[in-house]
Amino acid sequence: VQLQASGGGLVQAGGSLRLSCAASGSIFSILDIGWYRQAPGKQRELVAVISSGGSTNYADSVKGRFTISRDNAKNTVYLQMNSLEPEDTAVYYCHTRFADRYYWGRGTQVTVSS
Repeated sequence: VQLQASGGGLVQAGGSLRLSCAASGSIFSILDIGWYRQAPGKQRELVAVISSGGSTNYADSVKGRFTISRDNAKNTVYLQMNSLEPEDTAVYYCHTRFADRYYWGRGTQVTVSS
């Protein structure tokens, strides 16, 4: 399983970005996919996760502002981020687990200016 995150950039506070996580392989539809982020000097934290069946969970800090979704036809998971805050500045990674192995995509930088 290979994951590739994209869509990061520089945005002003209050703005929006949409991240994409494209996955290779024919098993995408059965994978739970998560978005994590890591800010400088901080531990990596879970932002949102979507199950193979479409159930979602969010960190309290992003509830009501971020939306995770998936398009199995495109092997892609999205993270729509609205009302961005400077505290959202981090490198964002997508992640999955399959057959007791963990897979991480290369991160994409999100910078929110105040």
